[in-house]
Amino acid sequence: MDLDPEDLFRDDDDADNEFYLERDYTKELIVYLVDASPKMFIPVTNSEDQKDETHFCIALNCISQSLKTLIINSSYDEVAICFFNTKQKKNLQDLNGVFVYNVVEREYLDRPTARLIKEFDSIEGNFMKEIGSAYGIISGSRENSLYNALWVAQALLRKGSAKTANKRVLLFTNEDDPFGNIKGVAKSDMVRTTLQRAKDAQELGISIELLPLYTGALFHESPKLFQTYKNENVKFTKEELSEVKKVSTGQLRLLGFKPLSCLKDFHNLRPSTFLFPSDEEILGCTCSFIALHRSMVRLGRFALAFFGISTHPQLVALIAQEEITTPSGQVEPPGMHMIYLPYSDDIRPIEEVQMDADNVVPNVTDEQIKKATAVLKRIDLKDFSVCQFANPALQRHYAILQALALDEDEMPEVKDETLPDEQGMARERIVNALEEFKVSVYGENYLEDEALSLSKNPDAAKKRKAAAENAGKESANYEWGELADTGKLKDLTVVELKYYLMAHNLPVTGKKEALISRILAHLGK
Repeated sequence: MDLDPEDLFRDDDDADNEFYLERDYTKELIVYLVDASPKMFIPVTNSEDQKDETHFCIALNCISQSLKTLIINSSYDEVAICFFNTKQKKNLQDLNGVFVYNVVEREYLDRPTARLIKEFDSIEGNFMKEIGSAYGIISGSRENSLYNALWVAQALLRKGSAKTANKRVLLFTNEDDPFGNIKGVAKSDMVRTTLQRAKDAQELGISIELLPLYTGALFHESPKLFQTYKNENVKFTKEELSEVKKVSTGQLRLLGFKPLSCLKDFHNLRPSTFLFPSDEEILGCTCSFIALHRSMVRLGRFALAFFGISTHPQLVALIAQEEITTPSGQVEPPGMHMIYLPYSDDIRPIEEVQMDADNVVPNVTDEQIKKATAVLKRIDLKDFSVCQFANPALQRHYAILQALALDEDEMPEVKDETLPDEQGMARERIVNALEEFKVSVYGENYLEDEALSLSKNPDAAKKRKAAAENAGKESANYEWGELADTGKLKDLTVVELKYYLMAHNLPVTGKKEALISRILAHLGK
């Protein structure tokens, strides 16, 4: 198997892993893998302050700062610190040349603690005495500390799921060729097995990031992403990629204006949002909003705008609404309705019902359209406004608060104005219009046809008759007038309420509130 080491340990992140498959992880699992070979302890001069410092010390300082940041900003992230090319060994696999550093009362891979940071800051002085440094890859020996270190790191990161946790190995070293002293077949074999170990870890969702140490300091430039275009790698920083993905500078951005006639009823996919200005949020926005609002009303235009974020962009229409007042107060406030517009594939063509060749496709007649229009005119709500109806859930909430505050034994009755107006629908003109519509659609003998269908199914007719007789008997056990006067109908179950309705040949469909309203209307309450 041919493996490219640059494909595993390059500065540029793997495009397949990050450029295309960016995910939002709940936490990170990190293993700091630090080379402890003698070469890491050779003093180098820092060009900034001309101080002699070892690469090993630089790596420790970097890890220490990272732990302090994690414990403040990412308290759920978990870390492990592992040294390789060491004299002593300490790992669950009992592999040579690998030492997993930890403190008491803490697992190898766990959240960073104050004690871990405190003791880790003083590890440099005792490192040689307690852990030691050694070359773990020696010519003529089959020991391979880098291979062992990757194995230990992979075992540490078995914890958690790759779908919810971002698993990373950060490798600190100043050795660009760990197998440089080995020649021939032995070197190629060790290179192959080490790269295969790294490849296995990556296939398990573990990213391995090489942090090379050269100039006497850690390379601080952020990793870059790239996209191959015409056989060339076009590089992006994470900041540049974020700018490319950004559709708008804000969550709501004005794009232009269109006549109100361009906005159709079927463009309204879901409930709209009402917008109004607030100088508490943006100083001076009320004046700008009023000027825009007046112009849109005067010219008969709606505003087309972008709303949302890059991961969920949405086009919206802003429709100006004028204030409506009456002598009793404000009915409709001024502002803008934000209508969420559909994409092209959200609007689907009408699917025609394909009838069999033997069946005739029914067509509506002019008479049926006329009768249906008459029904709609009879039940049309004049000067309708949602402000005319109180929120029943909110009114019930206030009623409960009132009962608790005043220590009342009974709950105040709340009238649900959103329920159908049974008494209004029973008016003669509406009943006549509905009857004429039924006759135009089903014919004059539709009641006889229904009775005929029941006669053809005697079992169903018997069951219906038996249910009605049983309901009549059960209904006689209740004082319905007294229950209605005392407001105790709501204490009955739905089954008990249906006894009355079935006994009096009334509809039994709807929720409990609708059944109670139907009973009260029949009793004349």
